[in-house]
Amino acid sequence: MISSCSLLGLGKKQVEVITKPLERIIAQPVMPREIDLKEPHWYVVSDVNIDEFLERIEKEVGQVVFFAMSVPDYELMAYNMQELRRYIRELKEVVVYYEKVTSPTDEKNETDSD
Repeated sequence: MISSCSLLGLGKKQVEVITKPLERIIAQPVMPREIDLKEPHWYVVSDVNIDEFLERIEKEVGQVVFFAMSVPDYELMAYNMQELRRYIRELKEVVVYYEKVTSPTDEKNETDSD
């Protein structure tokens, strides 16, 4: 005789489905150390003060090397530095946002109350 399990009289069992959220632990990377920039010395040299400049540099450094830049190129370099500063600032905001979003809930509550 071929029969199914329902014929054995075991009855139907109620299946209970429970849904609960799982807390994910997302590792927060360590922020890089702050930038430690050194300040270069800039000299404005023209045909009026070039002799004085050459004497001063030979006395202080011992050799003279020129890196020349036109005024429009200097303005372009200043623009590029401003673009880098903007990009880094915006990237930092993204990192801070994701740190807040992915931090554990008790840390979120502490930062929200600040």
